[in-house]
Amino acid sequence: MEFEGANFFRQRLILSVVSGKAVKLKKIRHEDSDPGLREYEASFIRLLDKITNGTKIVISTTGTSLLFEPGLLIGGTVEHDCNPQRSIGYYLEALLCLAPFTKHPLHATLSGVTNSQTDLSVDLIKLSSFPVLKKFLGTDEDLDLKIVKRGAAPEGGGEVIFSCPCRQKLRPVQFTDPGKIKRIRGVAWAVRVSPVITNRMVHVARGILNQFLTDIYIYTDSCKGKQSGRSPGFGLTLVAETTNGAFLAAEATSNPKGSTEPPSIPEDIGKQAAHLLLEEIYRGGCVDSSSQSLAVLCMVLGQQDVSKVQTGPLSPYTIQFLRHIRQFLQVMFKVEADKREQMGANGQQLKTGGEKLILTCVGAGYSNISKRVA
Repeated sequence: MEFEGANFFRQRLILSVVSGKAVKLKKIRHEDSDPGLREYEASFIRLLDKITNGTKIVISTTGTSLLFEPGLLIGGTVEHDCNPQRSIGYYLEALLCLAPFTKHPLHATLSGVTNSQTDLSVDLIKLSSFPVLKKFLGTDEDLDLKIVKRGAAPEGGGEVIFSCPCRQKLRPVQFTDPGKIKRIRGVAWAVRVSPVITNRMVHVARGILNQFLTDIYIYTDSCKGKQSGRSPGFGLTLVAETTNGAFLAAEATSNPKGSTEPPSIPEDIGKQAAHLLLEEIYRGGCVDSSSQSLAVLCMVLGQQDVSKVQTGPLSPYTIQFLRHIRQFLQVMFKVEADKREQMGANGQQLKTGGEKLILTCVGAGYSNISKRVA
């Protein structure tokens, strides 16, 4: 399959590995002053090479064209030094999609930037994406993400250990009623700055969220010494849990060292994170906007049964993912507006935020050929 440009680079390689179809990417930034693949994209290719066996990779001299012929997903114990141009979340999102289908349970040690403004942080992935994956795996045993060291952008220095079990098949999921928000949890982190900053972020965020809910608990994580990476930074990740087990998350991170923007103020970060969480709750759905693509892929790779999930408005990344799934796996989704009305105790219609969508598909019956049947 041939594509042009560097857009949606990860999507194409992930679906190439899953479907077993070779991919050729041409004209990668061929008109830029610095043409070809970036260092973080080369690092991403090396990570895919480490978790597969028999993968053939051919990159042109200028780096503007790539031939990727996927091998078998092996998994096992992997160590990878992620390029600091992108955070560990950039690489971890791909591992979440591929890890359930490896031959051996994946145990990956990733080092680099744990928290940045450009990618999902490791905290948000653990709080938001893990619950989605657990629904399709059917169990949460051995699914873990341990943050050994934190590393803020731009120099990083963080380290995480990601463990995921492998499965022969994923379960079909019917998840169309998120329920109501029952509690909010979060993590306020700070590295190479005063520990008081975490308390300042928490104080402002609680002041906003306490107007709506009382069950709020935000952990503070002030790293010291070797656990604090190489760059100063701080941030806040919040997650709202519903009565039916849906998790909606949002985060805000300080401007990195050397940025053209002025230094961030902890109170502003706390306020921004709280407002972003309220916006995510307004969008609603059973999966938040950062986990939509993972849920969509797991629905497609499930058994030949109907999966149905409610989401808020689809993100541009998810919309393109649906198009790529159709190209690689020949599976199409039925996307329809959720017309169901929620009624209050007095019989009045409740306002439940933005427009909700119901995504429905029949799984492709994807089976992990490397995993032996127990």
